[in-house]
Amino acid sequence: MALSLILSEAKLTAEPMETSAKVTLEQVEGGYAVTAVHLTLKAKIPGADQATFEKLSSVAKAGCPVSKLLKADITPTLIT
Repeated sequence: MALSLILSEAKLTAEPMETSAKVTLEQVEGGYAVTAVHLTLKAKIPGADQATFEKLSSVAKAGCPVSKLLKADITPTLIT
């Protein structure tokens, strides 16, 4: 959702966006924790090249409340 907002602020609209996540759950002291999330995001964004997509995605990640909450290593693969 954060990315949709950032795209709209840049006057861009993603036609389809598809996201999948690979979550790493590891045993840590005191139980288990999500230690990493790898997101694969496929999007068609007319008017945006790969570099623009990556820049706007970084802005969205930095402001995303879910990213902040997880405190896990979150890495993206961005495909346009």
